[in-house]
Amino acid sequence: MKKSKNKISELLTRDLTRIIASALLLILAIIFEGSTMPEGVSVGLYTIALAIAGCKVFFDAARGILRRDLLDEKFLMSVASVGAMIIGEHGEGVAVMLFFLLGEAFEKHAVKRSRASIRALMDIRPDEARVILDGEERMEDAEDVKIGSVISVRAGERVPIDSEIILGSASVDTSGMTGEAIPRSYKTGDIIESGVVVLDGTLILKTVRTAENSAASRILALVEEAGENKSVEERFITKFSRFYTPIVVVSALVLAVFLPIFNITSLENAIYRALMFLVISCPCALVISVPMAFFGGIGGAASRGILYKGGNVFAPLASLTAVAFDKTGTLTTGKFEIQKALPKGISEEELIELAAMAEAGSNHPIATALSNVSHSKKKPVTQTEYAGEGIVAVFSDMTLAVGNGTLMQRLGVELDDALEGAILVARDGVFVGELILSDSVKTEASNTVSSLYSLGVKTTVMLSGDKREKALAVAETVGISKALFELSPEQKYEQLRLLRSANEKVAYVGDGINDAPALALADVGIAMGGVGQDAAIESADVVIMSDSLDRIPEAIKISRMVLAIAKFNIAFALAVKLLILILGALNIANMWLAVFADVGVAVIAILNSMRTLISRRPKV
Repeated sequence: MKKSKNKISELLTRDLTRIIASALLLILAIIFEGSTMPEGVSVGLYTIALAIAGCKVFFDAARGILRRDLLDEKFLMSVASVGAMIIGEHGEGVAVMLFFLLGEAFEKHAVKRSRASIRALMDIRPDEARVILDGEERMEDAEDVKIGSVISVRAGERVPIDSEIILGSASVDTSGMTGEAIPRSYKTGDIIESGVVVLDGTLILKTVRTAENSAASRILALVEEAGENKSVEERFITKFSRFYTPIVVVSALVLAVFLPIFNITSLENAIYRALMFLVISCPCALVISVPMAFFGGIGGAASRGILYKGGNVFAPLASLTAVAFDKTGTLTTGKFEIQKALPKGISEEELIELAAMAEAGSNHPIATALSNVSHSKKKPVTQTEYAGEGIVAVFSDMTLAVGNGTLMQRLGVELDDALEGAILVARDGVFVGELILSDSVKTEASNTVSSLYSLGVKTTVMLSGDKREKALAVAETVGISKALFELSPEQKYEQLRLLRSANEKVAYVGDGINDAPALALADVGIAMGGVGQDAAIESADVVIMSDSLDRIPEAIKISRMVLAIAKFNIAFALAVKLLILILGALNIANMWLAVFADVGVAVIAILNSMRTLISRRPKV
């Protein structure tokens, strides 16, 4: 019996139930008012309808009075509806509260939709991990798993902690983290970030971070912190509401007192106009819809692998006039490949094979470039690396050296006009050729730069620590207007400062620790490649999770769309409210128009704000 009563009580407190019950009683009251029934019946029905619709609002208004917050929307609506009832406008008194309740219900639904895009991100972080200990698997809280632990992830499951694959390979869905729809392949030795979904097979992993510091947790932290960094528009609305509502309330009091004094209208009509002012004055449309535009923009962009650190990022990103890029790992893949082989006395294939044999097992970037081209199973007896010079590998039947001119000079190898920057190869002290390696340009780099120009960016600059020839080649390939090379991190910072001093709104795009100072200095710092580099992420304003450059123009478009929606909401709400305020003061408008100025405008503005939740690529 007690459970049954609780269910009935819960049902009666639901917004929809109260709206329906109040609306039915309002209809009955209107019918009885026009019939031969005693007037007290219809008035009683109006009063009950108002009590049902406004019970929670009246309670919140009373609580606001105790908190000395007299000018919130609950208080204003309570005064307007009760005042209308007192002066005999029973139907309009109930309608004010009923439509306010409808607007609130719609607002809650809209906010729920906005938050859903953020809450969906919570699913990227599993709470548990399957830990392998002494050959047995057991489920543990992900937060309790230590670095170096061995865990397993099966097909269909999300990776709970950033880890290195020690056994297995799989196709992985990274869309939840990067927004990329195409699955990626992972193999033994690869680092796999938390939050991605294994599509096939089982992976055995060794954790490289704690759950708290893993990619998924850091993404969630970034998105949660974003709500605290308010935009200029959001701060404007907060300040505006503090002055706007009191001014309108004072104006309503002036109307109620002075119009009858000067015999402009009756006391009843003056109070009616004042009540309309109170309804119109509610800043709901502004207070709700403008923050929702930014909140929705942050959530919608996050689903596409673009993380804004707050609403305050949108304005500077939308008005960029210059973009500066780091080269390696940003415009290029950061992975070397053989561009040209120049053998001397041997074939190209043999030259590449010898270099690959010498570099086998090394962690040097050159070894990575050559790792897939060697077919030899020979292993060096000894392998000596000379920092900044190269490597010497001793086999049972020969000695190979791969490196720069300094290494060759150390070994006494005679060279014939070797190219600057080339990888030199010697066998048993004899120079046998050179390899030209290049850092391959990202396929989308050229289109990204072109898109930036089409969006109004006037200047593009590449700030690189690389050699002149390589830097200029990349800049020409990509279409960047100016390339600066052989720069230290301090010099990158100085060049960026000079660019800003030329009255440019500058974004800096980088991916490494050495980019952190420039990312912090720029009007907008954009970190590429997920959350791999702590310093870069901390310094950046926008994080591109997918490592795809084409997300940068998309981020600019999203910013412009969000700002346009927020500004339209402000202009639309203020214009409609001002118009109906004037009409109300002139006794042209009625309470129904006042309700539209409040609830109707709020609904339209909220619907407009919800457009920012659309995760498809925005148009310009």
